[in-house]
Amino acid sequence: QVQLVESGGGLVQAGGSVNLSCTASGRTFSRYGMGWFRQAPGKEREFVCGISWTGRMPYYADVVKGRFTISRDDAKNTVYVQMDNLRPEDTAVYYCAVLGERYWSATDYSDPKFYHYWGQGTQVTVSS
Repeated sequence: QVQLVESGGGLVQAGGSVNLSCTASGRTFSRYGMGWFRQAPGKEREFVCGISWTGRMPYYADVVKGRFTISRDDAKNTVYVQMDNLRPEDTAVYYCAVLGERYWSATDYSDPKFYHYWGQGTQVTVSS
């Protein structure tokens, strides 16, 4: 059974940092792109960032570019997102997901319907 488990969320002040982890179990995803999404109360789920299966191609939403850094460690079956200079508007539940193997373009990474497995999410709250 495939399972993705996010961790690292919590309460942080504006300007602070958080590092989220997402560890997969049940199978290896070293040949798959991975992504992070977030959903704030009353809003749709939105793309945050993604990383290619090689780890060489990161993709970022404009609102997080320059503040968030995605990385992966396939030996640990884990993907990370380092979130710096956090803002209150970054408050959301953050989800990691596995991109379907047919998809690879930057546009594909930003579309939640192309992802096949999802974690349960971790809350990040940024206070002003």
